[in-house]
Amino acid sequence: MILSRSAGTAVVVLTAVLAVPLAPTAAGADPSPSPAGKLTWTVQPATESGPDGRRWVERTLDPGQVVTEHIAVRNLGKTPAVFALSAADGYLTDKGRFNMLPADQPSKDGGTWIAVEKQVTVGANETKVVPFTITVPRDAAPGDHPAGIAASVLSTNGTVQVDSRVGFRVMLRASGNVQATLAAHGLTARYERSWNPLRPGSVHVTYTLVNTGNVRVDARAGASVAELFGARRRDGGVDAGELLPGGSRAADTRIRGVWGLGHVKTTVALTPSVLGEAGAGTRASPATAEVTAWIVPWPQLVLLVLLVALFFVLRTVRRARRRRLTRLLDEARREGRASAVAAQ
Repeated sequence: MILSRSAGTAVVVLTAVLAVPLAPTAAGADPSPSPAGKLTWTVQPATESGPDGRRWVERTLDPGQVVTEHIAVRNLGKTPAVFALSAADGYLTDKGRFNMLPADQPSKDGGTWIAVEKQVTVGANETKVVPFTITVPRDAAPGDHPAGIAASVLSTNGTVQVDSRVGFRVMLRASGNVQATLAAHGLTARYERSWNPLRPGSVHVTYTLVNTGNVRVDARAGASVAELFGARRRDGGVDAGELLPGGSRAADTRIRGVWGLGHVKTTVALTPSVLGEAGAGTRASPATAEVTAWIVPWPQLVLLVLLVALFFVLRTVRRARRRRLTRLLDEARREGRASAVAAQ
């Protein structure tokens, strides 16, 4: 939510997350009710003749190339409506959903490659197809340049203006040296011991997974813990999902069943899988990150000390009992000999 104030009137701009439907139909939005009832509309990729069933537009283009695509805006309301059309850079939210920059934030990448009419008037229960042009700069860097295109309506509710926006992704990839790489920044591995010496603990692994390549990837990370100098190994993993170039996501996993006996090495293996069209020159490079720690097994040491102390206590008690028994036997023998002498 973006809040600004102008001429004493509060203006709230709500940007809807770009629709990524599971079916080929596009999602709609319901802004504040108008006199004629709710205004509902859908936005889909299209050809000149109408929606073509794509969920979003995805193109791999050469620097300097110009192509034309189409957006279909369908008004499901009972009255004509004027929709503002706009394009902007795309990004992923903290929850991994695709969105495009709000109107008050200027685009610097793929959103600037798209030119579309500023508005379109769509009649009641009518669909309008509007062309938009994608122009790739001649100096475009190879890789992905995500963007979005949307149709929006500004409605008023008292002093609050709500900009309801529905659109779809425009995933643009400039041809060239395409690389898919990941990195684990700030890797930490904290041992969480069980104070029951007969039960193992766990290693809490945290790091920030960063897409250091230039294409969007499905990021997968496997974590493993080796102890006793590699003699014992435990595995775990994290599926981080989609990451755009330069994007990051916090990763958090626990590997259980670790005894924490001395030298413990935690390794994170990162495997990027290219999403979208992967050309012949696409390179996906796995990577690893490691952190090592020495862990003192205090519960087991305490148990060992107690067992050693118990051993010495029991040995001392047995020796004392043996000496007492020997003393009693000696006394019994002396008394027996004394009784024999007295009887003579």
